[in-house]
Amino acid sequence: MSGAGREPGPGTRPLFGIAEVTGISMVPTLLHGDQLLVHYGGRLRAGDVAVMRHPLQQDLLIVKRLIERQGGGWWVLGDNPDAEGDSRVFGAVPPELVLGRVRARYRPVTPGRQRSAGVLLSWLFSAVRPVVSGRSASRRLRAR
Repeated sequence: MSGAGREPGPGTRPLFGIAEVTGISMVPTLLHGDQLLVHYGGRLRAGDVAVMRHPLQQDLLIVKRLIERQGGGWWVLGDNPDAEGDSRVFGAVPPELVLGRVRARYRPVTPGRQRSAGVLLSWLFSAVRPVVSGRSASRRLRAR
């Protein structure tokens, strides 16, 4: 996930920011290239998709689903069970590293795609969507 220069810096606290998804760890909820509207400092709860600093490489921003509070931090998982790079690798994420909740995603038009009326109408209908708390988060926990 990237968003360099657009996350809150020391001493500044914007209410909202934009980040871009890179990678496949949140497929099918988020796709590579999606733009995210991030609500900094918003209330967090299990099931939310959040932007955070990677616990082992804090200059790297990541986006994951908050599963549960565990050991003083958040247990986080990607929505793609085949992708690595979540709490199964680095453990619980300290709360001070969780920057904000993802409120919406914007999916740009795929370059080189046909621009017929049907394709454009379909894109227009699905380009901007809220990112809601996952109802399947607890089901995934029980299945593991």
